[in-house]
Amino acid sequence: MVSPLRITHCLFILFIGLLASHTAMADCAPWLKHELKQLHSGQPLDLCAVTAGKPLLLVNTASHCGFTGQFEGLEELHQEYKDQGLVIIGFPSNAFNQAALNEEEAAKVCFYNFGVTFLMSQTIEVTGENAHPLFKHINEQQGPPSWNFNKYLVDKNGNVVDRYRQWITPTSWLLKNAIDDLL
Repeated sequence: MVSPLRITHCLFILFIGLLASHTAMADCAPWLKHELKQLHSGQPLDLCAVTAGKPLLLVNTASHCGFTGQFEGLEELHQEYKDQGLVIIGFPSNAFNQAALNEEEAAKVCFYNFGVTFLMSQTIEVTGENAHPLFKHINEQQGPPSWNFNKYLVDKNGNVVDRYRQWITPTSWLLKNAIDDLL
């Protein structure tokens, strides 16, 4: 027979777990309450869980673009700021007809060619009527991506504060100063 003290302890742990989960969900901006898959892995990417209460840099990416080399700078930013709470997420898209033919090829470009360790989602639509709800919100706030590698800075409360177009490199002083201000 299980002791009443043990049952009480288990219920307390369950309650704390539910409270922590509810708190994380409460800290998450409503427009981030989506679950995607990680690029070419099938592993879930719960946007709310990984972004709640943290500043974000969200980037629409493509594997065969003149700006694809920005993966290197994004990875550098990730390494520099991850311990301070910045979350970087790349969103592969074929909005400008420069995406890899499939997610396996996109993953090779990201992970093998550029050593990306920041989060990458499955391929999604980022422009137009079929844009993923995440990008519909971003597009309403700062305008749709004008090309691949537009970078959207989001504060820890989920407010989209600025967009940095493809011409602004990830390691530019302009973007790094804005990130420093959010941290």
